[in-house]
Amino acid sequence: MLLNQFLILAALLFCIGVYGVLSRRNGVMVLMSIELILNAVNINLVAFSAYLEDVTGQVFSLFVIAVAAAEVGVGLAMVLMLYRNRTSIDLDEIDLMKG
Repeated sequence: MLLNQFLILAALLFCIGVYGVLSRRNGVMVLMSIELILNAVNINLVAFSAYLEDVTGQVFSLFVIAVAAAEVGVGLAMVLMLYRNRTSIDLDEIDLMKG
């Protein structure tokens, strides 16, 4: 496959992720959209790494995956606390959790 095919795929995933972050109010859907954005970045890193025959992009992609795992853990904990306190995961109600 050519490099531009990977870049087009990553651009499509990134656009879908940005649309999901901007249009959704559900906390879980926003987290899934952020994961799509991070996966699009990973596709770019690995594609350029393979194209340039350098492993730096692949190593950096592993760091992005680790950060994404931490983001999922913290994000899901926040969504669970929001659901436990408000019985809804609507992100408009996050400001109601202030002290």
